[in-house]
Amino acid sequence: MIKVLGVDDSAVVRQVLSELIAKEPGLELIGTASDPIFAMKMMQTQWPDVIVLDIEMPRMDGLTFLKQIMQQRPTPVIICSSLAKEGAHATIEALANGAVSIITKPSLGLKSFLEDRSTGLIGAIREAAHARVKRLSSPPVSQSVPPSSNTSPILPDRTKLSPDVVLAPPTPGAMHTTTERFIAIGTSTGGTQALDMLLRQMPATSPGIVIVQHMPEKFTEAFAERLNSISGMDVREARNGDRVLPGLALIAPGGKHMLVHRNGAQYQIEVIDGPLVSRHKPSVDVLFRSVAKSAGRNAVGVILTGMGDDGAKGLKEMYDAGAYTIAQDEKSCVVFGMPKEAIKLGAAKMITGLESIPRIMLSQGKSTV
Repeated sequence: MIKVLGVDDSAVVRQVLSELIAKEPGLELIGTASDPIFAMKMMQTQWPDVIVLDIEMPRMDGLTFLKQIMQQRPTPVIICSSLAKEGAHATIEALANGAVSIITKPSLGLKSFLEDRSTGLIGAIREAAHARVKRLSSPPVSQSVPPSSNTSPILPDRTKLSPDVVLAPPTPGAMHTTTERFIAIGTSTGGTQALDMLLRQMPATSPGIVIVQHMPEKFTEAFAERLNSISGMDVREARNGDRVLPGLALIAPGGKHMLVHRNGAQYQIEVIDGPLVSRHKPSVDVLFRSVAKSAGRNAVGVILTGMGDDGAKGLKEMYDAGAYTIAQDEKSCVVFGMPKEAIKLGAAKMITGLESIPRIMLSQGKSTV
């Protein structure tokens, strides 16, 4: 049984969480608390496997509580965050301090919203239970250790669509090598801290980077701003028409797909709406397929920690098109899902720990003379 504790000052959230978990085999709600002080008293008698945690609460805020947990007894924590943009920075800070996932909630119609998205909510709890969380240093900072975020929006389970609904598969054929190369990265659960570690080591002279991190809309801008503050590269949320340039890392906007197209010897970003692909938007498979079609051997593909298989087929398409492809190894993953599926498909030329990936990206991403 996966033991769940809900900590939220909203009585509606506590009620809905109790009702949903009561219906689910393999899940047990050991209690709910209106703030972290009550939660800590409950945890003295029974420790949960997963905590669903609000950020703004009386007496003690969720971020302070999270830091205490990750220092003392690391436990998978799902942040139950408002969709409001003003709460995005606090939520990103929580992910950097060890939370594994975001559940978004609106200001109005909360009960029906959570009930409609019950499949995604329960899935997030089951996924969090498998995450490998580690003790954070004191004071907690974003370092190379996992854990972090599945940050895909909470949505009902739907028919799993392939990238075909957005972009046709690449066709066989030689891709001319250009002097400009770039790196494409895809990740999900655990990705926020993995990307923090990678981008800290990337200098201003790095090849251009395009990134899909499963994350809801309104949060990717704050996430990019955080990465920009710790990296030698310029990091920001991607906009339609952006060029992929050395020294620039572009994060796919939450709730949109990001593609790369070739324009002469240059590469350009397209940001589009569309259906979920591999159950995600943005989808790693969509990004990787577009890179396979437009860049081939001129790109480096990297698949990092994450639940599920989004990006595995896309990385194989990049590999088949001549790109150098890297998969994060099991030992350094928070969740060895996406890299595992890519490895099973034979999509990875290199399988290595997170700490080695920045050096390899820089080496393989060097422009030709």
